[in-house]
Amino acid sequence: MPAKGKITYICSSCGAKHPKWTGQCNDCGIWNSLSETKIVHSTKSIHDVDQADSVPIDLSSIQVAQIARMSTGSSEFDRVLGGGFVEGAVTLLGGEPGIGKSTLALQCAGSLSVADSVLYTTGEESLQQLALRASRTKIESSNIKIIATSELETVLHVAKSTGPKFVVIDSIQTLFSTEQESAPGSISQVRACADRLVRFAKSTSTAILMIGHITKDGVLAGPKLLEHIVDTVLYFEGDADSRLRLVRAFKNRFGAVNEVGVFVMTDSGLRGVENPSSMLLSSDNTDKPGSVVLVAQEGTRPLLVELQALVDDTVLATPRRLSIGLDGGRISMLLAVLSRHAGVTLGNRDVYVNVAGGIKLSETATDVAIALAVLSSHFNKPLPAGTVCFGEIGLSGEVRPVQRGQERLKEAKKLGFRKAIIPQANQATHGPEKLEVVPIKNVGELLELLH
Repeated sequence: MPAKGKITYICSSCGAKHPKWTGQCNDCGIWNSLSETKIVHSTKSIHDVDQADSVPIDLSSIQVAQIARMSTGSSEFDRVLGGGFVEGAVTLLGGEPGIGKSTLALQCAGSLSVADSVLYTTGEESLQQLALRASRTKIESSNIKIIATSELETVLHVAKSTGPKFVVIDSIQTLFSTEQESAPGSISQVRACADRLVRFAKSTSTAILMIGHITKDGVLAGPKLLEHIVDTVLYFEGDADSRLRLVRAFKNRFGAVNEVGVFVMTDSGLRGVENPSSMLLSSDNTDKPGSVVLVAQEGTRPLLVELQALVDDTVLATPRRLSIGLDGGRISMLLAVLSRHAGVTLGNRDVYVNVAGGIKLSETATDVAIALAVLSSHFNKPLPAGTVCFGEIGLSGEVRPVQRGQERLKEAKKLGFRKAIIPQANQATHGPEKLEVVPIKNVGELLELLH
């Protein structure tokens, strides 16, 4: 006879428990985030706890060894992970449907199977479908064991009996544990399955890659606890209709956060792009009003992207402010700074700003590029060809320095650019040769550059 349980309501955002349903979570304040869950009280423990780990030891007595990493076979994906998968680490990969999560996981499994045994578990595809996708991506290895099941206990049993070094879970939302009475994909199921997988990975030094679904808001489905207990959280970015794909690290205990890997979807799977800047920039080098090349910093990599702006007369009572790939609030702030400190009023004009290539940028070093693109479109005066820029703009109109300024300049020089507009504080005594550096102190000097 199954154990009796009580009904509780758990917030899908923060995991807080509530005795009854309310429209808003009392802890995080999110509306309509509570879901009904039955809590079963069982006398049997569902965790295999090693009692030896409960004995405290001195921190100084622990021998720190070099972290062993397993290369994924892709230099771009290795960059995002910080050098490859770490033994005993759990990685969570999220993204929109059809963007390439399962394809990337299968390619990693194929590369790792050359030297180690791999277990691929799928709850979304049949074995024939998985074999067909492996054939399309040209993956052939006897070291890859595959099972099609959604039962967690079966996955753990097979993993313990075969002893793989790398396990793929496709996906965490399809897994269910027989210890839980809720449906697969529910908050309690996702939390319980993820917790047991993390414990298994740590106790056996097995690297696990979990694929996660995302909601309509673009966040990982399930409790927020899921992102807390794993070691690495990766997100796919980009339009599923485009060939360009980006994988960004939002959390990484063994590498840099915000690191980005650039891929192209081909007929044989995802292929890393060795020089993403050249791919993101337009091949048309002619001067165009409103078009500016920005040297962005994504993780440890300088990345050159094209930023475009269009300023036009409005036919609406309230002018439109639309941005793609950038923070709309920051663009509104920069327009206010241009109005106050540069005398450029855009209150009766529509402003559209776009980052070409589907890249999403969040750093403040985009400010100078946004301002230059808007001014260039407003006055219909292009910047000279071969010009790059970067810098942060403060509310008083000053141009502030940004991190890794010299690395950005070296990347621009390597790609053949001849002129760089940068904050004065980022100007070095000895910059890259054959690269003209134009230091600026305030937004008023941006107007002088155009005139």
